[in-house]
Amino acid sequence: MKRPYMDNYENKQTMKSKSSITKFIPILDWVRSYSGEDAKGDLNAGITVGIMLIPQGMAYAMLAGLPPIYGLYASIVPLILYAIFGTSRQLAVGPVAMVSLLVLAGVGEVAEVGSDRFIQLAIMTAMGVGLFQLFMGVFRMGFLVNFLSHPVLSGFTSAAALIIGGSQLKNLLGIDIPRTNYVHEILINTFQKIGEIDSFTAAIGIGSIATIILLRKWKKTFPSALVVVGLGTIVTYAFGLNGHGVAIVGNIPEGLPGFELTSMNWADLELIFPTILVISLVGYMESIAVAKAIANKHGYKVDPNQELIGLGAANIGGALFQSYPTTGGFSRTAVNDQAGSRTGMASIISAVIIALTVLFLTPLFYYLPSAVLAAIIMVAVAGLFDTHEMKHLWRTDKRDLAMLVITFIATLALGIEEGIAIGVLISLGMVIYSSTKPHSTELGRLGETKNFRNVNRYKEARTEEEILIYRFDSQLYFANVEHFRNTVDRLIERKGEKLKLVVLDASAMNSIDSTGVHALKELIKDLKERGIELYFAGTIGPVRDKLKVCGITEGLTIGNFYFDVADSIDAYKSEGGLEREFSPVQTNI
Repeated sequence: MKRPYMDNYENKQTMKSKSSITKFIPILDWVRSYSGEDAKGDLNAGITVGIMLIPQGMAYAMLAGLPPIYGLYASIVPLILYAIFGTSRQLAVGPVAMVSLLVLAGVGEVAEVGSDRFIQLAIMTAMGVGLFQLFMGVFRMGFLVNFLSHPVLSGFTSAAALIIGGSQLKNLLGIDIPRTNYVHEILINTFQKIGEIDSFTAAIGIGSIATIILLRKWKKTFPSALVVVGLGTIVTYAFGLNGHGVAIVGNIPEGLPGFELTSMNWADLELIFPTILVISLVGYMESIAVAKAIANKHGYKVDPNQELIGLGAANIGGALFQSYPTTGGFSRTAVNDQAGSRTGMASIISAVIIALTVLFLTPLFYYLPSAVLAAIIMVAVAGLFDTHEMKHLWRTDKRDLAMLVITFIATLALGIEEGIAIGVLISLGMVIYSSTKPHSTELGRLGETKNFRNVNRYKEARTEEEILIYRFDSQLYFANVEHFRNTVDRLIERKGEKLKLVVLDASAMNSIDSTGVHALKELIKDLKERGIELYFAGTIGPVRDKLKVCGITEGLTIGNFYFDVADSIDAYKSEGGLEREFSPVQTNI
């Protein structure tokens, strides 16, 4: 007979096991409590996004340089797998404009756009992106995307929006211009061919843009893209416009994508690895940003590393069924949320709608004008041009604005992958520069209080001739010791010969390395030679432990470490001082 405490132990172990399983397979978390109310919201959202995905998927595939059917293939398996392994309940995964452009730019460098090899490498890219994201998620490396700062991403996406929009001018106006990722070349080529614009194509394209914008103003969740697809197809078929210069999609294969194990050889992988790396990071950044925003709105949390696993699984599974890289999209996620999505079931329903379309409805798109798909793309990417962020940074942070502008110009002038690389390097450079010159300041007393503040910010803060109070707002390590010492020396020289005490407010100093310890020893030695004492105020336990182990107290008298600045000043001014030993008792401060 089992003892009661054994029953409790086994129950706890079972609960722990279930928790571990739901952590890695989040669908098990929400499926257990799935309700009729959830089903109602998911059904409405799933149908809405599924209808929206049909034209968008084909349009984004065209943007990526692939036949339209591959956009539909990318809207089936990835959606289902993300619903199983992803933690966001509203994120709409699938083909997006940014990733499509990166595929075109990256894979287009090593294979002819639209060729069988191009298609094979695009699918291989999806497999590579999936494996890389899965690796990052399993080994909890989501922090790597922190090197892609928001201003850099904003500058990159704004430039990419112009490149994407420009790339569709040939389809929108019916002119034949060479493919390029440089906006100035696109504009020059367009102006040179302005006399060759096909009037029917331009009318359909510009009319589609106007129709989508008007319908969206009326109702955001209305499937405006599907409306222009239907109207464009009907008009082209009815008036035989394909025989008068209007380019059409043509034959689209029927049937679900077959299972196909992607063959990856090292030579091809080496060629497309930069594209894999950029898509992995940019795709994740785009996805996690919208996933967190929606999760905060609904009061739940998304796990960044599990998101990487979910996106990785979606791309790996998608690649096995002829999908190119996918990620979470801003506009579809917003529509998914507004339409009432409650769980990942909405994505599964959307995938089913796309699967039914691929099985039975592809012949209906034979007369679909390419200009309509170009219009869908141009309207979709218009929102990527982030003027709001530019205005915000102009008011608040000129340094971040500079990073945004440099990345923006580099992407337009040098290329897509080069632009993002320069943006990342600038971000890293700014991090390194900031860490070498952290904020520090002289402090003064506010009136008769025990509060000490920055003398540059608080004009009423009083200082004393014989006391210098200096606060260093960073860790002290090899990269910033020179800045630390130069600043201290400059303040000491300003005080002159009357200076008797330097108080180092170390409350913001969260760590110190051996170079920092050496710098403090030199400072103590130099001050001692000039007859000046050094007190430490507010030093946290780990830093104080390091100082003790490194023998920093050998050059100090007992009692040079105090709880705060006021304590140190009171001790100095009192007869003999209020001595505080450097002891383990204070290590929890």
